[in-house]
Amino acid sequence: MQKISRDKLIKKASNLLNSGIVRCVLGWKRGEFDYDITPNVFTTEKELIDDFVWNDFCGANLSKYLVSKTQGVDGKILVFLKPCDTYSFNQLLTEHRFDRERAYVIAVPCEGMADINKIKQITNEGISSIEFNEDTLSISTLYNEEPIKIAYDRVLSERCLNCKSKKHVVYDELLGDDGEILESNRFDEVEKIEKMSSEERFEFWQGELSRCIRCNACRDVCPACTCEKCVFDNPESGVENKASANSFEEKLFHIIRAYHVAGRCTDCGECSRVCPQNIPLHLLNRKFIKDINEFYGEFQAGEKIGMRSPLIDYTTDDIEPNEAVNRRDS
Repeated sequence: MQKISRDKLIKKASNLLNSGIVRCVLGWKRGEFDYDITPNVFTTEKELIDDFVWNDFCGANLSKYLVSKTQGVDGKILVFLKPCDTYSFNQLLTEHRFDRERAYVIAVPCEGMADINKIKQITNEGISSIEFNEDTLSISTLYNEEPIKIAYDRVLSERCLNCKSKKHVVYDELLGDDGEILESNRFDEVEKIEKMSSEERFEFWQGELSRCIRCNACRDVCPACTCEKCVFDNPESGVENKASANSFEEKLFHIIRAYHVAGRCTDCGECSRVCPQNIPLHLLNRKFIKDINEFYGEFQAGEKIGMRSPLIDYTTDDIEPNEAVNRRDS
């Protein structure tokens, strides 16, 4: 359960709103269900008190929403960012996607977010309500007389189990204590796939990507996908917002998108979080991150504003293509 209370976040936001320092607040709001938490813009203290949410389902990375929300707004927008979100914030600033002076960043510590799919695997469907206790979730369903109690560590999202950092890399104000950069096991699954034969890898990704319904949720939520016009929205492309016509098309979209964000992906995991088909899309991006680290040295997109990706920053020490192939195949 999050250590910083909802009331503390509301009080901070209300003070900044009422003092005129910010014009609105970018935070989270409850949807149809207790676990259906969505980004929302709040403009008054009453809206915050009535609808603002801060709990273990506030996984949405709010940084990308600043690209559109800062347009046409006179004044600053307060945005609440978790540690992993701040890397995306910095990367967007590096790419000049919005004006830093238009955002007021409140850094909030995060103890990890819950994965509703893991919860449903335990409780099945029919969740009617969720209560947050100190170390457990209490889940009431339509099919059980007594609430089902689940320990938090059983339902943490994959990206939180493999969190790269509890440290915020940018903020205007910090609530609570900041954390540290962590030793992460986030490349373990990538290494398992790398050890497969080429036929096994093809079969693995064919099985995963064949479930894609081309809803574009991964693209729309990704902080690295901020093009005003996407090639896949081009009506002349033959692939505009439609289901795959063949096995090549279903892979084409995700492979092109992975190459598009290579060197810019901060590994926030939003692509996998929003995928309705539960495709582990983050593994494609982590493969690129792992390769960049091995070929060019450790690099973390978004760690600092203005950092250039090794893929666009040529040096005479860059690895040669044939050497990269040999390392990959060895």
